[in-house]
Amino acid sequence: MAGRFVRSSKYRHVFGRPTRKEQCYDNIRISKNAWDTNLANPHYLSVNWEASGGGAFAVIPLNEKGRLPEQIPLFRGHTAVVLDTDWSPFNDSLLASGSDDGKAFIWKVPEGFSLYSDAEEPVDVAPIRKLVGHSRKVGHVLFNPAAENILATSSGDYSIKMWDVETGSARLTLRHTDIVQSLSWSANGALMVTTSRDKKLRIWDVRQETAVQVVPGHAGAKNSRAVWMGEHDRVATTGFSKMSDRQLGLWDIRSPQEPIGGFDMLDSISGVCMPFWDDSTQCLYLAGKGDGNIRYYEYEHDKFEYLSEYKSADPQRGVAFLPKRGLNIHENEVMRAFKTVNDNYIEPISFIVPRRAEVFQGDIYPPVTGTRPAMTSAEWFEGEDALPPKIDLESVYAGEEPAEVPSDYKPRPLTPPKAPAQTKKEPEPVKEMPQPSPALRSPPPSMKEQTSSIAALASKFVDKDVDGPADEDDSSSFEEVPNPVARSEKQTHAAPLPQEKMESVGPQKGLEDSSTQPTMPAMDPAPTARPEPQMLKPRNLEPSSSASASLNLPPTPAIGTEPIQGYLQEIKELLQQQNQTMVQQSAKIGELTAEVDHLKTNLGSNVGISDKDERIRQLEKELAGLRS
Repeated sequence: MAGRFVRSSKYRHVFGRPTRKEQCYDNIRISKNAWDTNLANPHYLSVNWEASGGGAFAVIPLNEKGRLPEQIPLFRGHTAVVLDTDWSPFNDSLLASGSDDGKAFIWKVPEGFSLYSDAEEPVDVAPIRKLVGHSRKVGHVLFNPAAENILATSSGDYSIKMWDVETGSARLTLRHTDIVQSLSWSANGALMVTTSRDKKLRIWDVRQETAVQVVPGHAGAKNSRAVWMGEHDRVATTGFSKMSDRQLGLWDIRSPQEPIGGFDMLDSISGVCMPFWDDSTQCLYLAGKGDGNIRYYEYEHDKFEYLSEYKSADPQRGVAFLPKRGLNIHENEVMRAFKTVNDNYIEPISFIVPRRAEVFQGDIYPPVTGTRPAMTSAEWFEGEDALPPKIDLESVYAGEEPAEVPSDYKPRPLTPPKAPAQTKKEPEPVKEMPQPSPALRSPPPSMKEQTSSIAALASKFVDKDVDGPADEDDSSSFEEVPNPVARSEKQTHAAPLPQEKMESVGPQKGLEDSSTQPTMPAMDPAPTARPEPQMLKPRNLEPSSSASASLNLPPTPAIGTEPIQGYLQEIKELLQQQNQTMVQQSAKIGELTAEVDHLKTNLGSNVGISDKDERIRQLEKELAGLRS
């Protein structure tokens, strides 16, 4: 259709591939009190567990798939249900948890941890550090993405505390006017965005403990979520309108009075929509609680371009996304999600770019954040800002140790091979085209010359002479046609048929009886009546020599031997003689016809009928002789 264009994108055909039930994590008892999602890292998956006797959560190794044992080792220590967990971005065995008991704990996964053991009862894991300072339940825990051992916790006491995990002390506090619903760090760990139940969106300078921007967010009464878009100075939010329609908003942190382009309406489902940002592919994933679909968008030109949607009939209550360094690069997997299904098992979903190449795809795998922090916790509290170094996934693809690259490293664009240098050729001399010689035109022929030339062409088709020599038949271009049978004297002097009888005879009968019935002599001055035409087969296209002989024409000489004017003069004289003869014959015929008519009128009853008939036959005979 005219006017419609397809936007070019490497991720336009990304599709979500579900996992078979045998490859899922089954026999799981997921807690129903979790505030947010279950979290994963390249080695483990943390699940808030439904346990008695206090709160607990489970850590499941990613390689232990299938149905889990009935009794597994749990991470116990909280005296109330666990609401949220988070993995350290620089240590895959370190994680934090927040609980309804108002405490945040730091845990370390034992080396070689497994859910299967030979012991009769599994041994639970205890926390290595307790962070106490909130007066109400801790709903969110989130590690700093650039500094090591910096943890943010939000609580029902309307505050967010910044913890130094090494010392276990809260160094900074961000005060809110209502309960915090979501929080997200900037890429360098210096700023933070939060949403709260008072429908405000806040941008925080964390180390100054001040909100640099406070603007109205989504107007709906339900929860809203916010995510910082990596290294961009943009924030994406999801929430509800006053009419309970789910919305998506894009904000500029420098001027967040209104979302860029306004809010985008998603649908009218009542579940909270959870956003997840992938900084390497510039894609935003939206997963809603209570529905089985996962939408994904590509960020380009300050706008979210809709790519596609993973659809499933199984609703989800929690979703986690795996860091990029844990993906299966050989299958062009750009993202992997873990969704809870019926609170019984966890299903991995792989988002894949459909390509058949057997080599590393550098255009869809730019460098990603590695496992080395940009600064220590002490440096961060002193006010330093930096991005953590990145790793090149091509080394991971080759099975080598991850190669570290600077944080501002940009992969080299794929350049086509250089074409061989073309040597300048000297311009070839222009060949002068030969000028055409002027045509020599003779004066146009006169009317007499044209008449004579037409007569010469007509002479080629004159009938052959009946009495011509026999040797001339071989040079004719037509087959020989037998001469008509000579008429007898009786037939010649027979009386003509009456006009009425001639009209009554049909065309077919006239053709059949033409050889027996007498015919009226024609008044045409042609020499003789010709027989019925027959299909002739041409022998040769050369002019007949007998036709030339009948007109007494001289033989045609070779071109250029004699002047053409002489032949034209002879033809002209011959035509004049024939014209004079024809005029004399026509005059004689007129005289005889007049005499016959006169005799018919003058002859009366005194003359016998036989005399009249005899006289008429004599006149007709003379008339036929003149015509021949």
